[in-house]
Amino acid sequence: MDQNQSEVCVVMVPFIAQGHLNQLLHLSRLISAYNLPVHFVCATSHTRQAKLRVHGWDPLMISNIHFHDYTIPSFPNPPPDPNAAIRFPNHFMPSFKAIMHLREPFTKLIQNLSMTAKRVVIIHDYLMSSIVQDFVTVPNAEAYMFQGCSAFTAFWFHWEETRTLKLDEETELLYAKIPSQEGCFTNEFFELIMSEDSSFKKISSGTLYDTSKVFEEKYLELLKHEDFTSGTTNNWAIGPFNPVIISDRTDTGSEANKLLSWLDKQEPDSVIYVSFGTTVSLPDDEAKEIAIGLEESGHKFIWVVREADRADIFDVEDVRKVELPEGYEERVERLGFGVVVRGWAPQLEILGHSSTGGFMSHCGWNSCTEGISMGVPIAAWPMHSDQPRNAMLVTEVLGTGIYAREWADRGEKVTSSKVAEVVRRLIGSEEGCRVRKKAVELGVAVRQSVEKGGVMRKELDAFVAQITR
Repeated sequence: MDQNQSEVCVVMVPFIAQGHLNQLLHLSRLISAYNLPVHFVCATSHTRQAKLRVHGWDPLMISNIHFHDYTIPSFPNPPPDPNAAIRFPNHFMPSFKAIMHLREPFTKLIQNLSMTAKRVVIIHDYLMSSIVQDFVTVPNAEAYMFQGCSAFTAFWFHWEETRTLKLDEETELLYAKIPSQEGCFTNEFFELIMSEDSSFKKISSGTLYDTSKVFEEKYLELLKHEDFTSGTTNNWAIGPFNPVIISDRTDTGSEANKLLSWLDKQEPDSVIYVSFGTTVSLPDDEAKEIAIGLEESGHKFIWVVREADRADIFDVEDVRKVELPEGYEERVERLGFGVVVRGWAPQLEILGHSSTGGFMSHCGWNSCTEGISMGVPIAAWPMHSDQPRNAMLVTEVLGTGIYAREWADRGEKVTSSKVAEVVRRLIGSEEGCRVRKKAVELGVAVRQSVEKGGVMRKELDAFVAQITR
């Protein structure tokens, strides 16, 4: 072990939404592989959530990841509203406010770590900037901001605020098609973004992205022109954070492996995987149209049908069950058409399976990077937040997906015929074959990038060299 590295410790401070937790837990695995101790700071129940749901590796098997669980004030834990006009999970806001109480325990932790470490390196989610701001009182501490969305999405959000950088003609034409932010967030969450924005401008030594130069180098370079991190142009694209090679299955009796065993029996590229993430609640009438459409498409499917998370996922009292047509689940399973999953699905393993030929997704950035790294084409159905712009990146910039539903059409009624048409286009048409070919080629390039000498590995090496200098 390099002597400098043994004197450096890393403190990971994730935001508590599932996608953000997942990203920084995966990043902890990558950093810890350099023999650096990683301290993961979060509220007790959210740390438990992150460990429970992570795929592709076991956090308990890595000895130099240390979990620091802190109690935060209790908060209201209302159910999601499937009929809300804006699909952003505003029922999380009480927990987002409660997590701000981590500022004091975080500061005490880094003060203690600073007594035995040459350098305390803080990697914090952008939305946790105000929590970590007191690190400036610790002389041997420095902070790096993690941006949880794509570089494409991050650039356009920042550019729309400043409009200082002159765009080339191609980029300007692309901007004319950028989905609006209308309906992406609630006003209450926008206020949180603005408050964190003022904090991180003062403190960041650079920015980390869960993306790759393989497919976002242009936007990573454009971001260097945006003066939003105290003038620094340092950014590192060290994604995909998720594992790109899935270890062999061992627990053949689990529900997950029963599902994967069903996939084993299907033809290559024949199954569409449908999942809209952890924060989307489907109204019953919409879910029924999707159900009928999947069955009528004539293609095999795995569909994750679950109510959106509450802020505390372990409070399972009175959780709504999404209603599907009577007898639907039993019928499609009996006839071998597909599988409806009511619980947590092994998404990485499903996407990495040779029988999976498409992914109907809300285009949360975790799902995008997992689909891209596994070489699976995406049917994009954005619901809120950064998803409309991630969907545009996948479909119109990378060409590795098609739209299931464009953001501009979000107010239209979902119909079974439209769902069936999208599945047929992605799985069975010439257009789908072209998109799949691009997705497969990009997946190969991304997986190669994480190997020794690959562009992702070089970026990660460069970042570790920076923090252990």
